[in-house]
Amino acid sequence: MSSPGDVPPEILNRVRSICRQLPESYEEPAWVGMRWRIRTRTFAHLYSPDVKRNPIYAPYASEGQDPVVMTFRVPADDLLGLTAPGFPFFRAAWGDNVVVAVLGDHTDWTELAELITDSYRGRAPKFLAAQLPLLPTLD
Repeated sequence: MSSPGDVPPEILNRVRSICRQLPESYEEPAWVGMRWRIRTRTFAHLYSPDVKRNPIYAPYASEGQDPVVMTFRVPADDLLGLTAPGFPFFRAAWGDNVVVAVLGDHTDWTELAELITDSYRGRAPKFLAAQLPLLPTLD
């Protein structure tokens, strides 16, 4: 990876393929990595954290590479059920109902697509959220 926040193209492209199916969503560079938004609300943020500056991510680094993570929001009722088992999910230290997913070869992309879609539903105007099918398709 060339700079903090960069993620492998294969992971970035998989997340893009999920997010671009969501009505009126758009991608933009964030302070680190990339984020997807609906209007002015972020529903997914993909990046590779610097473990020296953020030691909470150090256990997820491997072979000298910083981990790749995505943050997203979940309904309050789902937060504990998703994060209590631990890896690959944990609660972010900031924000209400924000979850961190550690991504890699172990990632269940169907589950991640559902979580991204649910995060979008919670951030989008109701009329846009109502346009969504139950599950997004994966490319």
